[in-house]
Amino acid sequence: MTVELRDLRWAIVAAQHRSLRQAAEVLNIRQSTLSRCLRDLEDKLGARLFERTNGGTRPTIVGQEFLDAARHIIEETESITARLKTRSRGESGRLTIGVHASLSAGNLRATLVDHRRRFPDVETHLVDGSSDHLISDLASSAIDVAFVAEDNPRWNDKSLSVWSERIAVALPEGHVLTSRDIVHWSELRHEPLLLPQRGPGPEFLKLLVARVGCPDPCRVLHHDVGLDRLLTLVGAGWGVLLALEGATGAAYPGVTFREVHDSEGPTRLNFRAYWRQANCNPSLQPFLDMLRERYPDLPAARGPD
Repeated sequence: MTVELRDLRWAIVAAQHRSLRQAAEVLNIRQSTLSRCLRDLEDKLGARLFERTNGGTRPTIVGQEFLDAARHIIEETESITARLKTRSRGESGRLTIGVHASLSAGNLRATLVDHRRRFPDVETHLVDGSSDHLISDLASSAIDVAFVAEDNPRWNDKSLSVWSERIAVALPEGHVLTSRDIVHWSELRHEPLLLPQRGPGPEFLKLLVARVGCPDPCRVLHHDVGLDRLLTLVGAGWGVLLALEGATGAAYPGVTFREVHDSEGPTRLNFRAYWRQANCNPSLQPFLDMLRERYPDLPAARGPD
């Protein structure tokens, strides 16, 4: 015995209108077709679902119980179908994003806010880490997409050039360099440098070595803590901290930010989005489409799409 969803829907409409003629008009079918469908349904179930009188068609007690269950089945089926459709279009589900910079301001924050506005039913999970950590997570499918500063030679799959961010230095309040509008790399030569082991810390150190011109440019103090704790240490006078402009959107007691310049002006770090072409998460493609829409003047990707 097979009961089709169509049979359930037609029975529900017949009960709503209490008239086979009106129900058939709503369904855009012949009255005889509807009547035959209901009788076949009753035969399959071995129960009389409707009382047919000159005054109309009304559910029996058994029929009412059946119709209550039928409505629940139809509602659940439609709900599941709708969820699957939105999931397949990437409009719901989960997206795991590796981040390499602060979210207090800047392009990364704006990108995540825009994505949440467009796709409120996508659950976004953020993972923080160094460049090498995030690339490893991508390779193992632990994350879907990562925003990493500078090109990563370890990656031979898909990537997209997105934005660049200026580099700033966080200084303790009252530090001699706070009297300057800008700070040059050479002026950091003898400063104790707080260096995060997460995020773009290694890239900052490479830049400092290259700009100062020696392999040991200053005293480096490594800390495996988040940016907010490092900035607290700056405010307490433990040292200075290199950061991206996205970190300057929040105020920290005793901390002053200044841009870091080289001979050509503000020093910037370029960011790329990295992902695996074989990634099957439906929520990834709408996110990548949004990125290309937001940054249309930059190279689209390495290799053909």
